Amino acid sequence: MANSTMLALIQQATAEMGLASPTAVAGSTVQDTVQELALLNAIGYQLQREYEWQQITKEYRFPTVFYTYTGNVANGSTTVSSMSSITGLSTTPTYFSVTGSGMQQDTYLVTVTGTSATLSLPASASGTSVSLTFSQTMYANPSDFDRLKDRTDWDKSKHWEMLGPETGQQWQWLKSGFISTGPRIRYRMLGGLFQIWPPSGIADYLGLEYVSKNWVLSTSATITPDKASFTVDTDTCIFPDRLMVVGLKHLYFQVKGFGDVYLDEWNRQLSIAKANDGGSPTLSMAPRLSEVLITQQNVPDSGYGT
Repeated sequence: MANSTMLALIQQATAEMGLASPTAVAGSTVQDTVQELALLNAIGYQLQREYEWQQITKEYRFPTVFYTYTGNVANGSTTVSSMSSITGLSTTPTYFSVTGSGMQQDTYLVTVTGTSATLSLPASASGTSVSLTFSQTMYANPSDFDRLKDRTDWDKSKHWEMLGPETGQQWQWLKSGFISTGPRIRYRMLGGLFQIWPPSGIADYLGLEYVSKNWVLSTSATITPDKASFTVDTDTCIFPDRLMVVGLKHLYFQVKGFGDVYLDEWNRQLSIAKANDGGSPTLSMAPRLSEVLITQQNVPDSGYGT
């Protein structure tokens, strides 16, 4: 069953408080109605940040991007000339790490024009038609991204969990140290981008879960929220009606200086909403390790392997 509209929520809350119920909210110039809408949005903002609600938790999948081209490099120069191609290379921002003969560690593509490219560090050796791999290590997040969900970041091609998020100190050690890079992909959120290390140089398929910033559904949305605020009277939201109504009453009394009259009811409705969101596992009071390896307890007396 769909949740109530923004207008219906405010009408219910105002009726319960003995206030005048508006016939329209969006675009109203009545000060109390304007404040009620602002407080209802404030409740949504708080709830969206407070918990990983299942309806705004999403999966994000993307392949790593890389290109292998040839070019001429000179010792001490940051220029790569006579490149075989520049197709796909982007420098806004500097998404691509550059590896190959004569390339220093943590070298990035800075600019690319025509058949030439400029690197962040000079080459340590000269060469003609040197094979260079441009690996994208920085990836833009989805447009509705708010925050990562912990320990959901996986390298699906290698069936390994990615390691991270790394701290600034660990990140610089990985990118600059001698024996610091291993086979596992490590990650970090930096500069609003999802960054990985080491440069893969191959087509890996990565995935993660994140919490969306959107918690409001417009009239055209049915399941997936597409807005981050109530703006139209017919908007609905993912949160239970009773939670939003009690929340509005609680905040309204607070800002009017009447104290925390509805605080206990607010906390009770919030606990109910969290407990019922997505279900909960059944916990054993006497857990035991599962038999994941072959032992005498799970090998038949005869016929094994036939």
